[in-house]
Amino acid sequence: MKQVAAEIIKKSQILKELERPYARTSKRPQARNISGSWIIWLRCPDIAREAQPGQFVMVRCGEGSECLLRRPLSIHQVNDEGDMAICFAVWEDGKGTKWLSQRNKGDTVDLFGPLGNGFSIHPASHNLLLVAGGIGIAPLRFLADQALSHKYSVKLLLGASGEFKPSGQPNPPQLYPKYLLPHGIELETITSSRDGLTNMVTDLLPNSIDWADQIFACGPMPMYRVMSTQYQHLFKAKSVQTSLEVRMGCGLGVCYSCTLKTKNGLKQVCKDGPVFNLDDILWDEQDFT
Repeated sequence: MKQVAAEIIKKSQILKELERPYARTSKRPQARNISGSWIIWLRCPDIAREAQPGQFVMVRCGEGSECLLRRPLSIHQVNDEGDMAICFAVWEDGKGTKWLSQRNKGDTVDLFGPLGNGFSIHPASHNLLLVAGGIGIAPLRFLADQALSHKYSVKLLLGASGEFKPSGQPNPPQLYPKYLLPHGIELETITSSRDGLTNMVTDLLPNSIDWADQIFACGPMPMYRVMSTQYQHLFKAKSVQTSLEVRMGCGLGVCYSCTLKTKNGLKQVCKDGPVFNLDDILWDEQDFT
């Protein structure tokens, strides 16, 4: 693990705002609006050269005392020059990520990592199925790069919001841009219904499960609950690895703020994860949203 002041070498907004029709209402109390999504490339060879798909970094997102806690952000990509990309959404009330999205080329960002236990590809696997719900593409892009470079067949199921604004007008497109995906990946996409309650990425699973030797997923907690209850019987003995995105205080296993209930007792997302087997987690007993 290294702590560095990384220079921003490139920044781009890849998705515009998302205004949800039922944000913060009784129908969807945990739904929040999004101001946009960004990719930032950072020059940090000490971290990039050690990073593995599924790991993350803890980023300082602010100055002074306004945002004391760092933000855990998945490692989205690395390149041979020692650069690393992070991909993140800015929630409407997200002070830290808003600050980060306003940094410019040449600015420096304080971060440390790589942290956590990442994805694991079994030696006997050939066909890898990636399931991304919204910004869940963040850690899966790195995995796709590595898998394709080792000649695995990779299919990505990519879901995004198709919700309309409260005014009844459509939101800007929310699918991760196809041109940013690596060459050679097979892609299938879906966008949710206008109210955001149907047409989820998990609807695409049944047609691809038999093809896959392993499944890797990242998305919101409701997506995992659907996978564990409605599709567990279809997975059978297949390995299904999930990357959890939760609030963290330290990223080092000291504060216990990301404690998770599993079949093997209490685990910490930052230290024991963020990648866990789907069937190891007691999904109905989690407090995360």
